[in-house]
Amino acid sequence: MLGRLIASLDDPAVAPALLGVLNDAALSARLAAAVDATGEPPAEVLASAIHGFIETASDDLWTQLIGIMNRADDPGLAAVRAILGKVLPAVPEAGE
Repeated sequence: MLGRLIASLDDPAVAPALLGVLNDAALSARLAAAVDATGEPPAEVLASAIHGFIETASDDLWTQLIGIMNRADDPGLAAVRAILGKVLPAVPEAGE
């Protein structure tokens, strides 16, 4: 599941569809901030963030990710949500 999802990240239509399925306003805001900061299209920022995690994550992070996936109804989406939550920069709240 996760492997197919990762392989599909090169398709520019996947990022908006994935964010829609995740239905997570905070992650969407963090992705939008990363897009603004880099000037890259959302699909590229999303793919780069996930590929970066896969290439650099420690054994501890992988163990945490496997635990998250084991407890989830949809392991692939749970993994993507966890990865994006870990790698996308936080967005300052209003007033900060």
